[in-house]
Amino acid sequence: MSIQGAQSPDSPRFDDTARQYDAILVMSFGGPEGMDDILPFLENVTRGRNIPRERLVEVGHHYELFGGVSPINAQNNALIAALAVELAEHGIDLPIYFGNRNWHPMIGDTVRQMRDDGVKKALAFFTSGFSCYSGCRQYREDIMRACEGVDDAPTFDKIRVFYNHPGFILPNAENVQAALEQFPPERRADVHIAFTAHSIPSSMAKHSAYEAQLNDACRLVAERTGINHYALVYQSRSGAPHIPWLEPDILDHMEALAEQGITDLIIHPIGFISDHMEVLYDLDTEAVEKAEELGMTMIRAATVGTHPRFVAMIRELIVERMTAHPERLALGNRGANHDVCPVNCCLYPVSRPTGTPEA
Repeated sequence: MSIQGAQSPDSPRFDDTARQYDAILVMSFGGPEGMDDILPFLENVTRGRNIPRERLVEVGHHYELFGGVSPINAQNNALIAALAVELAEHGIDLPIYFGNRNWHPMIGDTVRQMRDDGVKKALAFFTSGFSCYSGCRQYREDIMRACEGVDDAPTFDKIRVFYNHPGFILPNAENVQAALEQFPPERRADVHIAFTAHSIPSSMAKHSAYEAQLNDACRLVAERTGINHYALVYQSRSGAPHIPWLEPDILDHMEALAEQGITDLIIHPIGFISDHMEVLYDLDTEAVEKAEELGMTMIRAATVGTHPRFVAMIRELIVERMTAHPERLALGNRGANHDVCPVNCCLYPVSRPTGTPEA
């Protein structure tokens, strides 16, 4: 069994047929839930990449600061609970399943449970709003691999990436506005916003719309908050130093701002939907320390989490796939992203990265 994708470069990229589904799959990255889980989790993340154990131990210290628990699973469970209420309130009777790439519940176990429950066709929502190998195609590959190990596995369609959907942009703008209002009124015009996203290898970015989508989302949010001083920067870089990744890094960007005399800063992790480990460590720990070192006033804006408009967006995207010739909501000039991935979409033809987003 497989997850829906185009059969050739010329295949339609939108599915305008009304579809019926038996279930929803929420697919995410996964994270450890205790000290004993840290190294096994990191081994799952880096499997097949020959990463030295000492490097895994070094990264594991980030999780140890938080008791070995990444908040991502709890946050995804909260999102699933909110979505279940949202679907029920709108008369949509679909069970929601949860599967991860790197930690329990693992996607293979989830697909097997779905099969045992009689699910034949399901719709998949990935907890990443932007297109790249790690954030989209790899999740599709994870599902296909899981299905290969399960007799009579369900088939899956995917929900389109939502980076420019009003249900993503407007809650992000609301959260940035809330951060801005924590500055005195007379200083707000000079506040700089650093929008952050997970850095990826430049070779991966070359084969996706990741940068273009991020730039569009940043612009859309900035327009709605009336802020002109902003930049897209990156965080959570990993991998060998000689391999180019997207830059600038948030900490380098903060140093450059300080050299320009900028002292008021909002950091907004627009590339993520929840305040998981990479937000807690890279921004709420390292960036906070950097701001103190530089004498900056820094406020970190919240991610969308379980914002009611974001949860409603997921329901709208589910209904979109169940409707013939649906209206596909999107802000800006790029239009709605495809819901049927082209055959070569987000290919990453070189060695895999040593780290991928907790998305």
